[in-house]
Amino acid sequence: MSELPGWLSTRGRLIYGPTPPGEAVPCPRTSPLSDREVSEVASLIYGGRRDRHAVPLPDELRTRDWPSVIKVLLALDELTGRAPAGWKIGAASAEIRQAEGLPGPSPGVIYAGTVFPSGAELPPELFINYRNCECEFAFELSADFPVRDHPYTESEARAGIGAMFPVLELGDSVFPDWYGASAYFGTCLDNGGGAALVTGAQVDDWESLDLPDAGMDVSLNGYYLKSGKGSAAMGHPVTSLTWMLNWAREQGRDVTAGQVISTGTCTGHVFAARGDTVIADFGDLGTVEARFG
Repeated sequence: MSELPGWLSTRGRLIYGPTPPGEAVPCPRTSPLSDREVSEVASLIYGGRRDRHAVPLPDELRTRDWPSVIKVLLALDELTGRAPAGWKIGAASAEIRQAEGLPGPSPGVIYAGTVFPSGAELPPELFINYRNCECEFAFELSADFPVRDHPYTESEARAGIGAMFPVLELGDSVFPDWYGASAYFGTCLDNGGGAALVTGAQVDDWESLDLPDAGMDVSLNGYYLKSGKGSAAMGHPVTSLTWMLNWAREQGRDVTAGQVISTGTCTGHVFAARGDTVIADFGDLGTVEARFG
């Protein structure tokens, strides 16, 4: 295997900010944000996204209180007013949660107009600071999962799947230091870091596959970076899907037929730049290509 050039690592380009992976220093505050502070944080993120500029979060608005993170994420969704196309799951992997000090997976909304077919050139206005590529499995739902009192089971989730897709989930954040923002769950505040989704060929007979053992290789501009397996998504992508359905249920959010749920990274992060091409090779399931304009 050829050695990577100095401008690349297994995480792609070295453009994730000054803080190395796993070296963020947790912010001292652990108390909840007030309702006013939740609105202020959501407004700061929304303004950065609307006007396409980086947003440093003031120290006094940084906290490690996870319920506050969820409140900001939901308030931000309300501010955007955009139609949802589905949901994405960040930090489905226990390894990533441990590295970034997360108490659990990090949800985010996939918005209408941000889902592209493999090979499409992704417009620069989708991104502010980063183009973080993650190899995943996504499910398109054929059934509704309305809010109800009791949890959905994996059997119910499985029965509600219409098709599967190999995908590249693309991450971004208004915060100017990707890993440094872990100190206050920054990317989780900002829609779970979700920016866009690139889908490969539709797979209808997905139940015949051994998804936990299904593998993929990811490359950037022809340089092989690393490989992954479906088991990284909570042991099984359907387990990850079930978690997402129940998280939405707990927040009073219906999940509907036709929506797409991307179940979490199987390879970790690959940072790209304008002009780059990232290809995820899923073997018999085909390739998924993201080209950044």
